[in-house]
Amino acid sequence: MTTTGPFDIHSAARGPHWIAWVSRPGSEGPERSIVLIGETQDEAVARARAWAESMNK
Repeated sequence: MTTTGPFDIHSAARGPHWIAWVSRPGSEGPERSIVLIGETQDEAVARARAWAESMNK
């Protein structure tokens, strides 16, 4: 898990790809039910980080 602003970013392998989601601190579930998919963990986390940063604007 990593932190971006007011959000925590989680990731997990799912079959041949990775998923990442953003949650508020203290919550494990995805914020607004958004789950992002990437071919690699880095790709999925980067997409989640970009989504979290767009929510801070």
